[in-house]
Amino acid sequence: MKSIRTHEGRGGVIRAAAVAGVFYPGDPGELARTIASMISSQGGADVSPGVRGVIAPHAGYLYSGPTAARAYGKLAKGAYDTVVVVAPSHREFFEGVSAYDGDAYLTPLGSVSVDTDLRDALISVAPCVRASALGHGGEHAVEVHLPFLQSVLGTFSFLPLVIGHQTPGICFALGEALAAVLPDRRGLLVASTDLSHFHSDREAREIDEVVIGDVRAFDSRALMSHLTEGAAEACGGGPVVAVMTALKSLGATRVEVMEYATSGDVTGDRRSVVGYLSALAF
Repeated sequence: MKSIRTHEGRGGVIRAAAVAGVFYPGDPGELARTIASMISSQGGADVSPGVRGVIAPHAGYLYSGPTAARAYGKLAKGAYDTVVVVAPSHREFFEGVSAYDGDAYLTPLGSVSVDTDLRDALISVAPCVRASALGHGGEHAVEVHLPFLQSVLGTFSFLPLVIGHQTPGICFALGEALAAVLPDRRGLLVASTDLSHFHSDREAREIDEVVIGDVRAFDSRALMSHLTEGAAEACGGGPVVAVMTALKSLGATRVEVMEYATSGDVTGDRRSVVGYLSALAF
């Protein structure tokens, strides 16, 4: 997996797809069919009006795609002008939050423009956020959500945010800043996370139930405490905390858990699994 930044004329600086053909199909037709099939198998595109936020996993589609599809299939086409995707950094360590400093992300389904106005507005109110390529090069945790969003929403711009060190101060500050810049926009907030890693299936389900309970209760502070104390595990726990904090400030009132699964449900190997959760906020 490599970091690619290319200049393509008026398109500006475009981040090429880093995990196409690895985490999800690299062929556009196959990718579109795969997403349509997953959404259909999870109950179809039965749209739920009023969705304000999504929590969804970021593993390879073979493993977590159906769980993500359970939430993404509920989004209404054309309902949002901008989407904010908040993800963890798996490959680079840094302090604060990195807002991609280029102009677009590319997937096999086409390019998605970065909402540069929203990026500038967020940076102006959030000292913890900076325009940077840190955390965006080979990172999959933002990219894997885009084909789903492209398939269900149509045209939109987006703001990719990657949290480096997921401290409570950074996560809550980011959530409050997002709430400050989004009231006048038709925005969707997406938190990118997998849950526990490499426990037995039984142990994973017990650990993950703590996160699921906090998400269902719409309690970002309880979740941050459980993550800090080690009572819960989520590689994107900080993004979930930030997104839930913002959503509550923006007037969302509830979170509905859509699906929970582990990699063992796919592989049949229950000895060492990864947990996956999808949820919608209204």
